[in-house]
Amino acid sequence: MTSSADVVRLAERARAASWGLGQATRATKDAALHAMADALVERGAEILAANAEDVQRAEAGGTPAGIVDRLRLTTDRVEAMAQGLRDVAGLADPVGEVVRGSTLAGGLELRQVRVPFGVVGMIYEARPNVTADAAGICLKSGNAVLLRGSSSASASNEAIVAVLRDAVATAGLEPDVVQLVPAGRHDTVKALMRARGLVDVLIPRGGAGLIRSVVEESIVPVIETGVGNCHVYVDAAADLDTALAIVLNAKTHRPSVCNAAEGLLVHRAVAEVFVPRVTAALSDAGVTVHGDATFAQQAGVVPATEEDWDTEYLSLDIAAAVVPDLDAALAHIRRHGSGHSEAIVTSDQGAARRFVAGVDAAAVLVNASTRFTDGGEFGFGAEIGISTQKLHARGPMGLPEMTSTKYVVTGEGHVR
Repeated sequence: MTSSADVVRLAERARAASWGLGQATRATKDAALHAMADALVERGAEILAANAEDVQRAEAGGTPAGIVDRLRLTTDRVEAMAQGLRDVAGLADPVGEVVRGSTLAGGLELRQVRVPFGVVGMIYEARPNVTADAAGICLKSGNAVLLRGSSSASASNEAIVAVLRDAVATAGLEPDVVQLVPAGRHDTVKALMRARGLVDVLIPRGGAGLIRSVVEESIVPVIETGVGNCHVYVDAAADLDTALAIVLNAKTHRPSVCNAAEGLLVHRAVAEVFVPRVTAALSDAGVTVHGDATFAQQAGVVPATEEDWDTEYLSLDIAAAVVPDLDAALAHIRRHGSGHSEAIVTSDQGAARRFVAGVDAAAVLVNASTRFTDGGEFGFGAEIGISTQKLHARGPMGLPEMTSTKYVVTGEGHVR
């Protein structure tokens, strides 16, 4: 059983390994990423066998279907994990990039360059694909990573990390740049949160309770990845066929992820026509609508409670309301949204501009599904998570967001 002292030792090993990784060339890091990708595919059978243990245990314990879906790996999902690593290898190396530079009045040359954080701690729930994504992005950005997944995915994560470490070693890097902090004891999480000086930054990725606990208790700096209480607002000037397609995609494409829509707002000018259409379409797709008084007039709609407006369902459920105007939609989102992703469907460019300006979220989408808020969709490669805070990063976090900067000052014997 892993203790707090064991976690400190893992962090010390990660710190030692990070120095070499931080100075590794792009060619070395990319070779490691390709080796990791190939190994995931070649050893996919053992990963799937381990994952089957986790899934069977979750189902036997009555875990909700949406959470089981996040936990389950398939051959296609393992292939996608591998492709994510290859995609990251194809991206520019952020380490050493000059953010800005100038020659000062006295002739000193000043450059601000990107550098790795050093050691990144990841605390996350259920989804074992995060294990490969986080390892790949951290490696490419020059960071050693300590991965602390949930006990529900313990067998999957152990198998994946074993494969990745073996592959990293074949590429000539220290395998300790990727390490798993065993799950099962809460004090291992607390040990990570208290490892200031060994761990440079923590990134929690999971439910609201996990994120709140890490943000409130950690003495290590935290990049907060928030929950996704995302909305689609159908404006008075919306094309209703377009709106219907966007709502269905945002809710049903993959309901168990943070960029799925959890709320639907409809302008009252189109409610008489659109509410029956969208309710029927959602019902046909297996979605339970938790609606206000207008929506509740439709068959099968469950009357919404105040709690529904604040719920990240991660399931085939959606909270729906009719609003009198765009300002009311904005007010509803400000009160209940989580700052993740908000979408408007409209052909009125003025309304779109007002919505974009008025919504405080990491991503605002105009005539597009919330499902596009994703590092891969944005062209960043596999993402480390989606930050809903404003410092140090916001939105999908790719390679540049996994670096800090330092100033390099070059002179010719300059003294002040």
